[in-house]
Amino acid sequence: MNSIFWNELLPIAMAATELGTRLNAQGWAIMLISVGTVVWMTFYCMYRVLKLPPAELEDIKGPLEIEPRDPEDAI
Repeated sequence: MNSIFWNELLPIAMAATELGTRLNAQGWAIMLISVGTVVWMTFYCMYRVLKLPPAELEDIKGPLEIEPRDPEDAI
């Protein structure tokens, strides 16, 4: 799959470069801001989740506390 991707993408990239279509300053700014925002939000969310205090064992409800339904009512 990887070789199929590169075999199709590389000629397109080479043709675009030969035509002179490159990113200008505004394109670079938008790209860097968007990629930077996604990377920052990923690490920020991971930090927030990993910073949470550990759960108390008394707060965890196990499957033994679930009331089973009456087997006679089963269809």
